[in-house]
Amino acid sequence: MPSVNVHLAMTHLVPLAKEVDDDKVTPGVLGFIVFAVMALAVWGLMKSMNRHMGKVDFKEKEPVGATAGGDADRAADERTGEK
Repeated sequence: MPSVNVHLAMTHLVPLAKEVDDDKVTPGVLGFIVFAVMALAVWGLMKSMNRHMGKVDFKEKEPVGATAGGDADRAADERTGEK
């Protein structure tokens, strides 16, 4: 059940979309408002994602005890039981 505030807001916004000529199809003011809100939401999400990605450390740490490629392969084979 929608709240009273939502109902009142929609009754005021729907006439804004009905002010255009019935022979023309345009998005109107309501379409612009929806697009603007979506654009602001995407902008905020991108800003937040950029901030969070800046905190991520992409450098891989070398495993303890692995020096050269052969030693790392040998250590992996011993753990899995392969030769």
